[in-house]
Amino acid sequence: MDQKNNLPFSFQKENYKLLLIGLAINVLGYILMIGGAAEDPNEFNANELFSSVRITLSPFLIVIGYVVILIAIMKKTKVQK
Repeated sequence: MDQKNNLPFSFQKENYKLLLIGLAINVLGYILMIGGAAEDPNEFNANELFSSVRITLSPFLIVIGYVVILIAIMKKTKVQK
């Protein structure tokens, strides 16, 4: 029982940094995906709606952000003896 109390908390400062970096990448990806709305509902601008930023870059950033968050959660800290 004493040994359980001596173990460090598994989420350290480096894990939190990675978690916040992954969250920032996700937010950036979602922000890049926003937009494409026209002021006139009868107007359709395909170039703005189907831009390469919305179709390729934004989903790529979102996936990368989730991978960084997963790494932050799964990363083990080194135990000093």
